[in-house]
Amino acid sequence: MTSSAESPIGASLPRSRAARFVTGKGRYTDDFTAPRMLFAAFIRSPYAHARILHIDASAAMERPGARRVLTAKDIAAVCKPYRAVNNIFPTMNSPLQHAVAIEKVHYQGEPVAIVIADTRAQAEDAAEHVQIDWEPLPAVTDAEAAASSKTPVIHEGFDTNLCFQTKIETPDIDKCLQEAAAIIEESFIFGRHTGVPLEMRTILANYDASDGILTVTQSHQVPHELQGIYARQLGLAESKVHVICPDVGGAFGIKLQAYNDEIAICAAAVILQRPVKYQVDRLEAFISDVQARDHHVKAKIALDANNDILAFAVEDIFAIGPYPQFPRSSLQEGFHVIQLTGAPYRFRDYRGVLQVVFQNKVNAGLYRAVGQPISCALTERMIDMAARHAGRDPIDFRREHYRREAEFPCKSPSNVALTKMALLQCHDAVVDGMQIRALRKEQAALRERGILRGIGIATFVELVNPGPNYYTNAGLAVSAQDACTLRLEPGGTVRCRVSLSEFGQGTDFSIGQVVAATLGITASAVEVECGDSWTAPFGGGSWASRGIMMGSEAGWRAARTLRESILKTAGQLLQCPAESLDIRAGEIVEVSGRARMSVAELANIAHYRQGLLPKDCQPELTATSHYSPRDLDYVSSAGVQSSYVEVDAETGFVRLLRHGVSHDSGNVINPLLLAEQLRGGAVQGIGSALYEECLYDEDGQLLNGTLADYLVPMAAEIPDIEIYDVATPWQPTGAPKPKGVGEAGVAGASAAILNAINDAIYPLGASIAQIPCTPERLLDVIDRARKPPAG
Repeated sequence: MTSSAESPIGASLPRSRAARFVTGKGRYTDDFTAPRMLFAAFIRSPYAHARILHIDASAAMERPGARRVLTAKDIAAVCKPYRAVNNIFPTMNSPLQHAVAIEKVHYQGEPVAIVIADTRAQAEDAAEHVQIDWEPLPAVTDAEAAASSKTPVIHEGFDTNLCFQTKIETPDIDKCLQEAAAIIEESFIFGRHTGVPLEMRTILANYDASDGILTVTQSHQVPHELQGIYARQLGLAESKVHVICPDVGGAFGIKLQAYNDEIAICAAAVILQRPVKYQVDRLEAFISDVQARDHHVKAKIALDANNDILAFAVEDIFAIGPYPQFPRSSLQEGFHVIQLTGAPYRFRDYRGVLQVVFQNKVNAGLYRAVGQPISCALTERMIDMAARHAGRDPIDFRREHYRREAEFPCKSPSNVALTKMALLQCHDAVVDGMQIRALRKEQAALRERGILRGIGIATFVELVNPGPNYYTNAGLAVSAQDACTLRLEPGGTVRCRVSLSEFGQGTDFSIGQVVAATLGITASAVEVECGDSWTAPFGGGSWASRGIMMGSEAGWRAARTLRESILKTAGQLLQCPAESLDIRAGEIVEVSGRARMSVAELANIAHYRQGLLPKDCQPELTATSHYSPRDLDYVSSAGVQSSYVEVDAETGFVRLLRHGVSHDSGNVINPLLLAEQLRGGAVQGIGSALYEECLYDEDGQLLNGTLADYLVPMAAEIPDIEIYDVATPWQPTGAPKPKGVGEAGVAGASAAILNAINDAIYPLGASIAQIPCTPERLLDVIDRARKPPAG
């Protein structure tokens, strides 16, 4: 368990407005007996599916420090139920959700009560004394079973466990499959995993009844979006909700949705009118944080007589837990699978079938790269199998079938608009950088000695920075714009407030670089602030690799406006045309380079000594710019990854020897941050390929909910990730126009490793199509390949 002292959120608790009182002279004075912060512990269901028959909290209330035990009835008095709704998917089944379960639980870890006490330890102690009578119910855990009409339905009022289904297909797909010279098929299983951020989800909610303001400090990605959610759920005006998301210690999409326990903490603060803090511990995180990637997929690739690609076909069953996540739903993970399969390649016909099913596991949904690692793995494994069938090197086979640069922009057979992508450049950068043809010779020599090494390559297409059309059509209160406000301070520094949030990706620093370069000042003279729904201009926050794409554009536009204002004011003060002046390294100079005054000196005059200015001079030293990508639904980006592995056929252990990444990153603002984003993402992808999986038994009980059992890649398992970026350095004379890279490393890593492993074990006649590729699974496929055919 984590004590409150370990979290910076607790340390920075602001004094409550309720601690102020009005003196006889009508002035506010501080009362230093502010309401003391309370701590929450959740009682969570030990069952994946059960009825709640009775809750007895009497013994808990006798424990030291216990203040209140809040049940569903208490929370429901101030908090509305909710459901995920998306107008683009009108047939989506979406059960009503509650911040605290009412009458029935649908997954292990679902909150059923909250214990409030003076300390976290006291809250947890009291929680141990709450008595609950349960009626266990059968659990539905398997994805394919959930899709069957014979399986019991987990939600009352529904006649199916099907959340949603859809199909994308071209008119001639059946004819194409019938007439194809060859059809290659494979069935895939992708295991569940979760984000494991360094910082656990943490929330501190404080409701001040004197002015009706709810202040929430939270480890989250989207402060403005949360402001609206909390206001609607608690019946407050949005102007009365203040959400602060300070620097967050990792997010990966699992801190994008509104969680039931976090909504419940806000409700508890309203009920108690006291600050209430809750911090998920690592054990709770495994049964409450969003998980992802629970897919069972059947895939086909069709070839003609010349071994050219005719079609792809996929059927995906995606299991999301008992509810679509709120508010965005979980469906986009499945949609990306059926939309992006085959995307890098030229072919004519396509079929993608998606079934999204309910099950008794914690929710699955939007996690880093959102379905794109699945579509990449499907595509790239099928491409490797097609190359084997054709007797071609998979490197050359890919290069021959890529979409060419002249084809962009275009629409894929799955009806996805694709913008310009540097597929060939990324491919060649990895092939040359990894020296794959030389590795082939080394691989062949080692095979002669019984050493199994494999080379895998994977091309990925990712859709980043979704535009406003999607969220407008979906009817979701999600902003697809972002904004930047710049204010020149009297000392010459520029205060930069952006609507984005910072959780380790370096967005704030990069935006500061853009602002500084555009203004003509040093980066150290820009102070960037983000993550505050009251002080920052309104915007969508950071997700979908959009942070630097949106923030740099808004910052560049605001900086251009502020620069014009500074030069206009300087021109009026110096009695010369603004066009004859420039700003360089914080100095206002003539175009020739002769210094006239510093930006700091101008700021001091404009703020404090206006009497020195001409009478018609009104300095405008604050600028705000908003940006929304109105012309595109998404920006498509691409990259290639390659892995070099060694497989021990006797133990099933896989050793990753080398891993390379190339990416079409557009204009690069900060090369070091870009490279480290690609490396960090690749490590997460390596984890999903080899180690990470949330394992459940048939009753829906998580079997490996600790970091001793849920394996994440450590330094000893990871080689130095080689980066071969395909990009252009940004020049401040033009718009930044970078491409997001936050998810690129994840998107292709597991596919490259899957192909490398299959390349290594091919001489044994074995193959694997399940991720993660654990030693047990590898030994199983190798053993089956070695056994003689029955009979």
